[in-house]
Amino acid sequence: MRELVYYVATSIDGYIAAPDGTYDAFPIVGDHMDVQIGEFADALPAHAAAALGAEPTGDRFDTIIQGWNSYRVALDAGIERPYAHLREYVATTRQDAAPDGITYTADALATVRELKQEDGAGIYLCGGGRLAGSLLPEIDRLILKRSPVVFGAGIPLFVDAPYSATAFRLESTRSFDSGVQIVEYVRAT
Repeated sequence: MRELVYYVATSIDGYIAAPDGTYDAFPIVGDHMDVQIGEFADALPAHAAAALGAEPTGDRFDTIIQGWNSYRVALDAGIERPYAHLREYVATTRQDAAPDGITYTADALATVRELKQEDGAGIYLCGGGRLAGSLLPEIDRLILKRSPVVFGAGIPLFVDAPYSATAFRLESTRSFDSGVQIVEYVRAT
């Protein structure tokens, strides 16, 4: 069975974006970038991967699901398929037609449950916090890029998640001179 992986940058105090949705306080330079470009190239938007010389292989992720606000960042930049190297799903209640190569879903939880039954690589949960909160029952792995910054307020890792005291087991922690840590947890069974 495929894993749903929430791979996301977070501040020390657990925010994935500022109150206005921006995330430019996260460091985009430093020794942690070699890991992002090498091990997580599948999670880079296609235009960013090309600019960085990264080659997404589809080995880690072959599918992405993201919320409307995360997807809108690409649309506002004129990019309809930000992850053209992956199967792209956008959780939204919009009724208009999705661009070619994008699938809109009004029921992200049911969609993820169906996707997990298929063969393939991991499913990348790109964001945001509200979508992650609704998908918490299906998240198998958390990979947090914890940056050495405190936001104080903003969009938390999980918004409106049902209380369930979901347990995860620490699998690894990697620290970088940049101050970034990549912390990986797997769902405890």
